[in-house]
Amino acid sequence: MTTALCPGSFDPPHNGHIEVFEAAARLFDRIVVAPIRNYGKGEPMFTVEERIEMITESLSHLGNVDVVSMTKLTVDVAHDVGADYIVKGLRVAGDFEYELQMAHMNKKISGLETVFLPCSTQSSFIAASLVRDIARYGDPDRVKGMVPDAVLKRLHDKFAQQ
Repeated sequence: MTTALCPGSFDPPHNGHIEVFEAAARLFDRIVVAPIRNYGKGEPMFTVEERIEMITESLSHLGNVDVVSMTKLTVDVAHDVGADYIVKGLRVAGDFEYELQMAHMNKKISGLETVFLPCSTQSSFIAASLVRDIARYGDPDRVKGMVPDAVLKRLHDKFAQQ
């Protein structure tokens, strides 16, 4: 049984993320999605717990997905969950440069291989930072079709309170 770990901030999860998770779920026997608090990206819009809930709801149609929080190095979480591979999604060429460096570092310290999965051209322009800005300063309805329904609902809930 092959297991793949899909780590990332996913703040918020969007359709590009979901596409990558669905592709990974077809390729591997089990995938573990692991949102993390990325301190390099400033204050998160959603807590890790909220992201776990949104991802779980958005992937409920898949039977081979677990969602866990991540509070340590990716390779250590991969070891904890019995992952054979790390899966990273790619939107644009710039993503590849950063992710390739991380893949080499992860391989060096753990021996784990990273598999890159591109999202479709329909989702390649979607970035969580853009979704956050549009929802915060514009209107959450403007990102309808770019995020799962579970995320759109929480964006509405969050900005109805402000």
